[in-house]
Amino acid sequence: MTDLTKLSLADARKGLKAKSFTATELTGAYLTAIDAANPSLNAYVAVTPDKALEMAKASDEKLMQGQGGTLEGIPLGIKDLFATKGVHTQAASHILDGFKPEYESTVTANLWRDGAVMLGKLNMDEFAMGSSNETSYYGPVVSPFRAEGSNAKLVPGGSSGGSAAAVSAWLCAAATATDTGGSIRQPAAFTGTVGIKPTYGRCSRWGTVAFASSLDQAGPIARTVEDAAMMMTSMSGFDVKDSTSVDLAVPDFAAAVERGVKGLVIGVPREYRMDGMPVEIEKLWSQGLEWLKAEGATVRDISLPHTKYALPAYYIVAPAEASSNLARYDGVKYGLRVSGKDITDMYELTRAAGFGREVKRRIMIGTYVLSAGYFDAFYVKAQKVRTLIKKDFEDAFNDGVDAILTPATPSAAFGIGDEALAADPVAMYLNDVFTVTVNMAGLPGIAVPAGKDAAGLPLGLQLIGKPFDEETLFAAARVIEKSAAMDFSPKPWW
Repeated sequence: MTDLTKLSLADARKGLKAKSFTATELTGAYLTAIDAANPSLNAYVAVTPDKALEMAKASDEKLMQGQGGTLEGIPLGIKDLFATKGVHTQAASHILDGFKPEYESTVTANLWRDGAVMLGKLNMDEFAMGSSNETSYYGPVVSPFRAEGSNAKLVPGGSSGGSAAAVSAWLCAAATATDTGGSIRQPAAFTGTVGIKPTYGRCSRWGTVAFASSLDQAGPIARTVEDAAMMMTSMSGFDVKDSTSVDLAVPDFAAAVERGVKGLVIGVPREYRMDGMPVEIEKLWSQGLEWLKAEGATVRDISLPHTKYALPAYYIVAPAEASSNLARYDGVKYGLRVSGKDITDMYELTRAAGFGREVKRRIMIGTYVLSAGYFDAFYVKAQKVRTLIKKDFEDAFNDGVDAILTPATPSAAFGIGDEALAADPVAMYLNDVFTVTVNMAGLPGIAVPAGKDAAGLPLGLQLIGKPFDEETLFAAARVIEKSAAMDFSPKPWW
């Protein structure tokens, strides 16, 4: 029998329906792979074998009767940001020590409704704050990729590094992830996987641990564009429990994948051609445009003039919302508690012990920009800039542009413990330079693997779409995927 873990989600689904193998066999293959690889990769922070096999058995019973949902029997990894009833949910933070919620997030409930199987919870940057998956309380995730001729450990990107590494290393058929400033698209680009951040409001945020509520959005990471489309169809939908969820019918995204790009206008923003951009990123971007043109798309230069303000504005808005959202973690009702001489002392000791360094940094930045005397100068101004960024995109789309092509990241994956990045947080934040605008404007964006650097590491391209037009992104991403025609599988070393 073929190695079941190497099947795409779409092929696994076909095999299950044809009864070529059972959901129990498929789940068992993934659990065996996790046992072998996780000590080296640290992608999972909690594995749930008993629950996985129980869910797989229930799927087998449905499949035997010719029934079952669209993801029946498909084993998935779940980012540790999604509440899973009775199962470890800690946002990779010490402050949520031992927390097991009594409720299920809407996104995961949608997946279980459609028959998916939970393998466990995936590692991530603490509270989704990071671009390398090095801020997790459980230690960094190690990328399944290595540069040619080197044994140096690389980052898988962040904050959804566990999701990207697990999908890339065949430790789940697909994974849930979240994106606040690039946390789906950047790790997908670093690991040769496909990741889409849907339009803000497409997926419910209910039951997902909040980082920055006006920016957070759930989405999938998968091995192929088709797999990502299947996942997103299940994850999406209106939810009365989330006031920012949009009441729109969910299309069959997978049906749009082979639609092609004939007649589409693809915008190329001149502001994304940054000083010092590596030649290989520039070359890949040009190659992506040629592939789209070859399939009938028209390419047009556009201007997004407020792009240069996006990163500084983002690093005001996101920490401000984080400082408000994280105020609920105080050691009183759940999670870590460090006793003190009075309640104020307990709060201070609990938070000092519970939050990691990067989370503390962002809370302090956020508290500062919201404080009296600075609120108008920083937070209000950043929100005005955000409106201008959104208008830039609206102007481009109103002028006939159907989608925008940019690089996904300014480089390939870098090393764990990179000294220059560790010493300068701003240098780390610059990893999100191509992705934060999408969150600031609430738009959909997809990262698709498109090439490799000189050391054989994956590089991705990003497509940005109109609000709630993810179908066009899937169609265009599929053209790039087909045109690249490369194997983005890592060579196992673990």
